[in-house]
Amino acid sequence: MSATTLPLIMSATVHDYFRDQLSTSLHRQKVDVDESTQAYLINLLGAFTDPRQLFVETPEGLELRPLAFHYADAVNAPTLERRNLALKKLGDVALFISGLFAGSLNRKLVDIDYYIAMGGMAYRDLHDLLQMRFDAPDYGPLFGELAEKFARLVDVLAEVSDASNLGSHHDVLRLYEVWLRTGSEHARRRLHRLGIVPSTNVTSRTRH
Repeated sequence: MSATTLPLIMSATVHDYFRDQLSTSLHRQKVDVDESTQAYLINLLGAFTDPRQLFVETPEGLELRPLAFHYADAVNAPTLERRNLALKKLGDVALFISGLFAGSLNRKLVDIDYYIAMGGMAYRDLHDLLQMRFDAPDYGPLFGELAEKFARLVDVLAEVSDASNLGSHHDVLRLYEVWLRTGSEHARRRLHRLGIVPSTNVTSRTRH
């Protein structure tokens, strides 16, 4: 994987906006990441403002491609380079959707914990593969940090989503379910602001 395969920063305005929002959220949630990881997240947010990066055209219109299809791309990739790109795409899509649009996942066959597990796995596998390559020494640690802190970064992006009105996190029951499934500190704080104290005595249903 070369530097040219990483997402390109969009316009300066979009870049600056997401940089400020992300920096604020990382600081508030006390999530410490390397500068390269922060830059990657800004690029990720900027790249996915283009729907063509996230959706695929079908006879029924634009649809979100299932994570299992991205995983199949990685497993069946004819070259290591293609596998790396497929794993990166899987991690990116899982992080973006679970962070910014967790509220929409309760209408799917799978839920946020599945996205977190798949995304973390993809970045971890990519980290391991790149660590074995002498021509990509700088990218291994980046994806290793994304894998290690995936669930916390979902919380960070959820806060960016709230500040930007990008996602749908306004359903109280959905917030509770997200907290039950992931232990999300972001969801817990939002529930507290609504006067609700989360309890682990309630169990969430499994749908995948």
